[in-house]
Amino acid sequence: MFYYTILKMKSYSSIKSYWPAHKLFLSFLVLFLFCFSVSLGAKKLPIKPRYFTLGVCQKAENSQLAKNLGFDYIECSVGDLLAPTQSENVFRSKLDLIRESGFEVYSCNSFIPGSLRCVGADAVPDKIIEFATIALERAKEAGIKIIVFGSGASRKIPEGFDKQTARKQFVDLLKRLGPIAMINGVTIAIEPLNSKETNFINTVIEGCEIAKEVNHKNIKVLADFYHMNVEGESAESIVTAGKLLVHCHIAETAKRAAPGVSKECFLPFFKALRKIKYQGRISIECGWTDFEKQAPEAIQILHSQQDSLNNTTVL
Repeated sequence: MFYYTILKMKSYSSIKSYWPAHKLFLSFLVLFLFCFSVSLGAKKLPIKPRYFTLGVCQKAENSQLAKNLGFDYIECSVGDLLAPTQSENVFRSKLDLIRESGFEVYSCNSFIPGSLRCVGADAVPDKIIEFATIALERAKEAGIKIIVFGSGASRKIPEGFDKQTARKQFVDLLKRLGPIAMINGVTIAIEPLNSKETNFINTVIEGCEIAKEVNHKNIKVLADFYHMNVEGESAESIVTAGKLLVHCHIAETAKRAAPGVSKECFLPFFKALRKIKYQGRISIECGWTDFEKQAPEAIQILHSQQDSLNNTTVL
């Protein structure tokens, strides 16, 4: 191959007129070494398995433990870490716990407390904005990128209250929250919850409809595999969500247990995420009976389920 390449050239003198001799020599040497390595058959480097970035929902005080157990990041609650109703000193003491561990806190959940109603005759949007502004400013300081807006009690539509009016109240609130989130570099992810927990936004599709109506780049959607399974919602909803999907939660359907307890298969969800080229993260949000024992098992089983996708093309 080396000699064939040289023969294809016109002449040394014509090349020399365009390129100094020493550079030409080095080029021939590099070409020769390349051809020689190809002829010997270079060994293929091992390919590192491709896994979704996996975190865990835990209290700030458990950040070091979560790191030691092998998680990629921690997801705290707004009330626990950001503590919008408490002093700056309380917030900083919690943040210091995470910083001392050197662990990343990527997201926070349980955004708005049930005492602050988003919808209904008792809705208090101004108080929510005041609360959220503190939370989002502290989220910026903590380096948090995602705030999960589940808050089923806060957004539950009161019995007898007009559903369309409630929907408008919620959309209007999100339109006010979007710019505040943007200023602080945070994305608010609407979390659909199953109908046993709230009566408003129970599916990923419904969450997407709300996000589209709000039409702000910092208002997106979360997919919680547990809530999807309880509602009987197909993983195909993830494909429909597409770029609106920025974060995921995972737990087994039975008793909302940790992955691996009942060996539940999450492959349909992983395939859907691969199909949309999902770049977000997945947090385990479940009930633990023995966190230190179950966590490594949960990580291992989720990785093993993804292994079958690593060498296949998802259509």
